[in-house]
Amino acid sequence: MGNTKEKILSQSLSLFNKEGLAKVTLRTIARAMNISQGNLNYHFKKREDIIETLYHQLVKRIDEALTENQGKEPCLKLLVDISTTIMNSFYDYRFFFLDFVQIMREHESIKAHYLKLSEMRKMQFNNLFKVLIDNGVLREEQLPKEYVYLYDRFQIIGDFWISSAEVVNKRMSKKYIDYYSEVITQAIYPYLTDRGKKEYHAIFNGN
Repeated sequence: MGNTKEKILSQSLSLFNKEGLAKVTLRTIARAMNISQGNLNYHFKKREDIIETLYHQLVKRIDEALTENQGKEPCLKLLVDISTTIMNSFYDYRFFFLDFVQIMREHESIKAHYLKLSEMRKMQFNNLFKVLIDNGVLREEQLPKEYVYLYDRFQIIGDFWISSAEVVNKRMSKKYIDYYSEVITQAIYPYLTDRGKKEYHAIFNGN
C-alpha cells in the first residue's frame, strides 16, 4: 500500500474516532492532511471505501492475534488474553462501534462480512469452551445451548461496551478497557469449576 494511502487511512481513523462519522467527510480528511480532495479521490473514490478498508484492517488485526494464540495450551488465561486483545483492537477502531448501527445500515458488504465472521467467531469460541470443559475448567452445560448463549452475551457486550463507555464517562479513554474487560470476563465465573475458579483468581488477583 502506497505511503499516501496509508496516511489517508491513518488520518481517517483518527478523525472518525475523534469526531464520529457524521462530522467527517472526504473534504474534512483532505483538509486535515493538507492535500487536495482530488489527490484523496485518486486513492479512495468514496468515504465508504475508506470505512470498508479500515473495517478489514480491524478484522485482519484480530485474525492475526487469534492465529498467534492457536498453538498455545487451551486454558482460561488464553480466553482472557484473546478477549483483551479484541477489546484493545476495538478501542483503536472505536468509531466503528460508536456508529455500529449506521455502518451496518449503510454498508451491505460490511454487514454481510460481519455476519459471516460472527458465525465463524462463535464456532471458534465454542470449540474453545468445549476444550475447557474437557479440561475441567468449565462445568458441563446445565441448560440447552448454555455456552452458545454465553458467547452471544460476550459478543453483544463486546460490540457495545464502547458506546456505553462513551455515554457514561466524561471522556473516552483506553483506561476503561480494564474495567469493561472485568465486566465481561466475570460473566464466565458462574460456569467455572473449582479448578477454573482457582485459575480465575490467579489471573486477576495474582495468587
